Amino acid sequence: MLVRRAPLVAATLFALVLTGCDAGSDTESGAAAGPSVIAPGKPGEENRTLSAQDAAEQRVDDDTPNSADIDFARMMVEHHRQALEMTGLAPKQAESAKVRALASRITAAQGPEIEAMESWLTTYDKDGTGGTGGRHEHAAMPGMATEAQLKKLRAASGEPFDRLFLTLMITHHEGAITMAADVKAQGNNIRIEEMADDVVAEQTTEITRMRAML
Repeated sequence: MLVRRAPLVAATLFALVLTGCDAGSDTESGAAAGPSVIAPGKPGEENRTLSAQDAAEQRVDDDTPNSADIDFARMMVEHHRQALEMTGLAPKQAESAKVRALASRITAAQGPEIEAMESWLTTYDKDGTGGTGGRHEHAAMPGMATEAQLKKLRAASGEPFDRLFLTLMITHHEGAITMAADVKAQGNNIRIEEMADDVVAEQTTEITRMRAML
């Protein structure tokens, strides 16, 4: 009996080996094929169709800026400049020493941030237009003070200035945090993501301080 069963056992084992090889081949080819992925193109370029494997590698290795990254940097430069215009009024018009100190901290932080973003744009935004033609209306940027609000702030002094300054700056900071959250969801560049993280951390803390001053 043992002699007669040996060929059957051997045949069975051989069939199992073949089945295992075929299953492995199918799995590997299926993983390699995978669904195709549409990858957003760089500014000025069309979208590309990538294999699942290529898309995975690009997500890990390629942090080429996209239009969301460039828009964020360009808009945040303008956003910060308005903040500096507001803080520049505080030394002469604010009554509270705490408001003057806060304004000084904002100036010290956002000035270098503008320089860093402009330097980044010099490297990546070659045509100087960004993703929206280089024009960013104030209304398109959350938190921006209107010209009427700025005019009122320029004319104020003492306690009315302090209250209006804090109210406008809280809204301004909240807008910056919204913009940072948007680029973290839509952008692709690691440096811009780091800048956005800095904006969120820094301005969230300052909002808490300003609300306590009102």
